[in-house]
Amino acid sequence: MKTATICMKILILIGVLCVNGMPVQAEIRHQAWTGLLGRFVSDGAVDYVGFKQAESELDRYLDTLADTDPGQLPEADQLAFYINAYNAYTVKLILQHFKDGGPPESIRKIGGLFKKPWDIEFAVLGGETYSLDMIEHGIIRPRFKEPRIHFAVNCASKSCPKLITEAYEADTLDAQLESSTRAFLENSNYNYFQDNVLHVSSIFKWYKEDFSAGPVAFFLAHVGGDLKASLQDAADTIRVRYVDYDWSLNGRGVP
Repeated sequence: MKTATICMKILILIGVLCVNGMPVQAEIRHQAWTGLLGRFVSDGAVDYVGFKQAESELDRYLDTLADTDPGQLPEADQLAFYINAYNAYTVKLILQHFKDGGPPESIRKIGGLFKKPWDIEFAVLGGETYSLDMIEHGIIRPRFKEPRIHFAVNCASKSCPKLITEAYEADTLDAQLESSTRAFLENSNYNYFQDNVLHVSSIFKWYKEDFSAGPVAFFLAHVGGDLKASLQDAADTIRVRYVDYDWSLNGRGVP
C-alpha cells in the first residue's frame, strides 16, 4: 500500500475520532459522580465537608465533562450529561467558597451585588465555559423542553428538589426523572393540598411557561394515591398558592 494512501486513511480516522479537537463519544457514563453522591448525599442532605475532602475526585469527574463534546452524544445522553453537569458544578461552586473549614450558609451568599452565583462562568463543558444559568436556561430548558428537569437539577438549597444518590443516565433517564418528580410533588415539605388549596413550590411560579397547563394538571399527571384522588375529587374548584422558598444550604448538619 502506498505511503500516501496510508497517510490519507490515518487522517480520515483522526477526523472521525475528533471534531474541533474534541473526542467524539457515542456515550458517557457517570459512575464517578454516582460514587460521590452515594458517599456524600443522604436523603437530599449533602455532606459538603466530605465532598471537600474528596474534591480531587470531583475534579477528575469534572475534567471528564470538560473533555467531552456533548453535541456528539445521543439526545438522552445529552440531557443526562447536562443535568449531572449542573448538579456537579453546583457542588463545586459551594466547595470553592468554603470559609473557616465550612460551606456558606446559602448559595445566595456567593457572588456579589451585580453577579449572582448562577451568573458566574466557571463550568467547563466540551471545552467551553458556562455559568449555571447558561446550562439550565440557555441549554436544558429550550433544547429539551422537559419540565421534569426542574425536579432533577439541584440549587444547593433546602427548598430545592432533593439531590438523588446516583447520576442520571441515558438508559434510565425517563424513570429517574419521573421518580424525582413524583418524590418532590408528593413531599408535603414542598407541596400540600389543604382546604381546596394546592400549595406548591415557587418553582411553578418562576417557570410557569414550562408548566403550560398549570400546576394542578401537572400534579394530576405525575402523582398517585390519596393526593391524586383528592385533586380529582376537587376538580376545577382548586386554588393554587405558592410556598415561600428556603434558600438555606441543603448541607448535612446545617440547621
